[in-house]
Order: sequence, then structure tokens, then C-alpha cells
Amino acid sequence: MKKMIALAASLLMMGAVATAPAASAAAPEFVAVKKTQFTRNGHPYYIAGANFWYGAYLGANDRPRLLKELDTMKAMGINNLRVLAVSEKTDMKSAVRPATTSAPGKYDERLLAGMDYLLAEMAKRDMTAVIYLNNFWQWSGGMTQYLNWFAGTPALDPNVTKDYETYMRETARFYTNEKAQAEYRNVIRTFINRKNTVTGKPYAGDPVIMSWQLANEPRPGNASSTPEEKAVYVKWIADTAAYIRGLDRNHLVSTGSEGLAGSAHDAELFEKAHASKDVDYLTYHLWPKNWGWIDSKRVDATWNGALEKSSHYLNVHIDYAKKMGKPIVLEEFGMDRDGASFDIKAPTTVRDRFYKVVFDVVVGRAEQGDPIAGFNFWAWGGAGRAANADYWWKEGNDLMGDPPQEEQGLYSVFDTDKSTIALIRGYADRLHALERK
Repeated sequence: MKKMIALAASLLMMGAVATAPAASAAAPEFVAVKKTQFTRNGHPYYIAGANFWYGAYLGANDRPRLLKELDTMKAMGINNLRVLAVSEKTDMKSAVRPATTSAPGKYDERLLAGMDYLLAEMAKRDMTAVIYLNNFWQWSGGMTQYLNWFAGTPALDPNVTKDYETYMRETARFYTNEKAQAEYRNVIRTFINRKNTVTGKPYAGDPVIMSWQLANEPRPGNASSTPEEKAVYVKWIADTAAYIRGLDRNHLVSTGSEGLAGSAHDAELFEKAHASKDVDYLTYHLWPKNWGWIDSKRVDATWNGALEKSSHYLNVHIDYAKKMGKPIVLEEFGMDRDGASFDIKAPTTVRDRFYKVVFDVVVGRAEQGDPIAGFNFWAWGGAGRAANADYWWKEGNDLMGDPPQEEQGLYSVFDTDKSTIALIRGYADRLHALERK
């Protein structure tokens, strides 16, 4: 088996060169790729977006709030939402409940209909969706729950073990578990072939969907991933993207990668993961606090170092996209409130300062004609409010941008965060102005 993996690695290293996206035969209302730009209806299309992972949940459980959130984001200039397709039932405490799937192949139709409603309402507001079909992290069940189902191993919760290196190494076994992969493809096929119960449109023929995304932040394993593990990861991306393309030629396909941070800090691996002709654009994420670049309680002492690292990270990935001849989207970035507070009343001075740095790079380079196609900030909390003194979510509480693995209020942008919203609106306007040139 090791020899076979080594051979696969060798072949991938030889053959995984940057390849331009396949030409799309989709109708003009679908988002498409033309060289290093997105297009829609014959015009450039730039993403001024938000992460809204729980959108389908609101579509199922709280439609008045969903409509309010969509209207607020539309007024901010938001035109794209990155949303979770499916969650898996698990015993892990830091996962969302209820789950879309209670067991392999057993779906909660009410939650699926929530996605139908979300997409229908987004279409009314001329928004597009990036839908991710799995999760490397535990907060929606994700890949570790697939392994629990099909390998009989415990679903690992790093919130409990505090051991992320083991979690990442073990979760990457998902890519080589044949039964897990078969079920994962069943999920992909279920969504692509679904007919929207609100609009009557098949998902595969609905231009409100911009992109199918393989997973949220897939990784090859941990920081010590071997060449063989990296080769398995690249092959999984290429094979899965080709499978999606075989079912649906209207929509774009993306990986959900964090960039270098999710590629064992291996630039060659990041490029190979996006080289397939069936992967239409690159993705990356930026998390200075999570990566230890900034101390939220010592901002003055750590800001300059974090700024230098963040600016480099933002720019170097755009350079990778330029080299590969594909667009790239910064689809996650965030910063906590002043003093590392979760309280909605705490100021957002540091967050706003960080957002401005990010927007200046993203929007500035887009205005220069570079292949950065926009952003999705993490994440929209909107009208959601934490219910518990410790800020940890419990079933029945409001959902917001911070999923159950994190304290509510950590990174969410709420509808009362006026200065942050004004920043987002201003830079969104600049991106949209590029669509009219």
C-alpha cells in the first residue's frame, strides 16, 4: 500500500501543474471565470461577501429573522454568502444541533427546505451563494463524524482533548476511507440533484449558486504531513472536483482551503491543490489571532508583527493566483473585539483597524487589475445575541457567526456594530464600482 501511495505521490508531483479552468458552457446569469476574473451577465463580478454558515438553519427555524438579516446585508453591499450545506449528527458537544443528517443517507427534510428558502430569498436580492459540502472541523460533525460512522473510531473533539495536531492527523484519514468517500459523494449528488421546493428550480440549474465547495478548510493533516499524505490530499481534491463537474457544468468548484496555513505552510502543495482544471479559483483565509500572530490583550505590543505577517499573507496568495492564472477569494478573516471581550457592547476599534488593512490590500489590488476577486468576512452575527453568561452556545440559543466550537461574540459582526458595517459598505461600493467599468 505504501508503495502505491508513493507512486501516486510521484505521479502527482510530475503532473500537477497549473491548469487554466475549463471553459464554462453555462448561461450568462451564472458566475463564470474569464481568465483571472469572475464574470456574470457579461460583466466583471466581484465578491463583497459574508460568512453566513447558519443561513439554512434560519430558513428552517426563523424565517422572519432570515429576511431581516438578508435585507441588512443587502443594504451593506453584500452580494455573496458562504453557507454550510449539511451537518452530521454527533455526540460531540461542540457541534451544532439538530443535524441535517441523523445517519448516513437520513436527511432532515425540514433543514433541506431551509436551504431552499434561503436560496429563493437570496435570488430576490440578487445575491449568490458558495455552498460548502463538508467540514474539516468538528462544529458541524464533519469529516471526523464520517470516520465515526464508517471506521468506528471516536469522533474527536479538540475542544475537549485540546490536541489539534492529533485531531488533524486523524481527521485526514477521511480522504482514504472508501465508505466515507462513497457517502460523501452521495451527499454531493443529493444536493446537486435536488429541486428547490420553493422555486421549483433544480439546484444544478440555479444561478443563485455561485460555487460548490468541497469542504470548509480541508487540510492534508497536521503540520507534519508527509509527502504521501499531501499527495493523497491533492488527489482527493482533484477527484472530488471532477466528480462535481461531471454532475454539474453550470457552477464553479472551489476547495475551501485556508491557503498556506491549511497546506502545512507548503506553497507547492497549495498550488497543486488548486491546479486541477476542475478547480475554478483559489481560496484563502486569514486568522492572525488563531495563528498566534497577535495577542488581543497586548495589541500595542503585537500589532506591528501581526500587520507585517498579515500583509505578506494577503499579498503572496494573490501572487500565487497570478502565477496560476486563476482568480482568488479571501473567503474568511476576522478579529475579536477590544480586550478580547465577547460582550456585544465592547468596542471594535482593533477589529476595524484590522478590517481596513485587509480591505486596503484586497480592494486595492483588485483596482489594480490583480486576480483578487473579493472577500467574505467571518462572520455575520446580525440580530443574534448570546444567551449564556459564559457565551457558549446551547441548543435552542440564537445562531450567529461563531459556531458552537467558539464563544458567541468572538468574531461575529452584529447589526449594532455601526463602524464595522460602515467600513464593509464603503469597500463593497468600491468593488462594485469595478463591475461597471
